[in-house]
Amino acid sequence: MDEARNVILRLERIEALQSVQAPAEELLAEVRQLLAEGEAWLAAERGGARGHREKGPSEMRESATAGAAAALEGCRATLAANEEVVPETAESTPL
Repeated sequence: MDEARNVILRLERIEALQSVQAPAEELLAEVRQLLAEGEAWLAAERGGARGHREKGPSEMRESATAGAAAALEGCRATLAANEEVVPETAESTPL
């Protein structure tokens, strides 16, 4: 599960940057990397669950893109509101 480990490490880096009040550009760069790593993790998880209904590449791309877009919009809203970002337990959706 290298993908999951990458996501956890990226979240820790983001948290460290927040604690030193790093510039928004640095945080945003890390969030972009987090999204890419999250998509890789999701793809790996889906690859291991081939026994379930199989999605085609275009469906997987659309789903990942929609999720990434929603996450990015949430980040933008948080940055615009100057809110403190607090790590939460993410809810997972069934694969």
